Amino acid sequence: MELTHTQALDLLKRYNQEPFHIRHGLTVSAVMEWFARELGYGDDAEFWSIVGLLHDLDFEQWPEEHCIKSQELMREAGLDEALIHATASHGWGEVCDIKPEHEMEKVLFACDELTGLIGAAALMRPSRSCADMELKSLKKKFKDKKFAAGCSREVISKGAELLGWDLDKLLDMTLRAMQATEADIEAQMA
Repeated sequence: MELTHTQALDLLKRYNQEPFHIRHGLTVSAVMEWFARELGYGDDAEFWSIVGLLHDLDFEQWPEEHCIKSQELMREAGLDEALIHATASHGWGEVCDIKPEHEMEKVLFACDELTGLIGAAALMRPSRSCADMELKSLKKKFKDKKFAAGCSREVISKGAELLGWDLDKLLDMTLRAMQATEADIEAQMA
């Protein structure tokens, strides 16, 4: 079944009520769409966006079954196997054995944790925004293992490696993606 962005958001909200989880889904969705366009996959941008939106579908209610329960929920909803594989692949090595294969899955794997780190760093700024954040500031936060300790630097680094990028490229592009989409996410959260 083909899914629109609106239908995907409705599905996300069926299993997630916490504003934090909704914002995270919207953020990863926007970042994934930005990357699709930036990397030459513009025709698939909506699919990339929906993958980002639904990647944590099960996390709020079933954290101990993360990336496993979501597959079941999506199959029950009649969703496409490509979408199911893509969303589950971000849990590779941690909670499931579905390895990211397509460049889109590798971007999701790399950016999921990183968007959390950038979001946490933004909240520490006087502006409470990533709009005025510089790469050097983000790199400093990345190196500080105590800052946003729940955001796995190992997964982020492994994601950059999967993409064949150096870490600075991943940090820079993800920061630019979040800067470009932050106002839209804020509007959707209002």
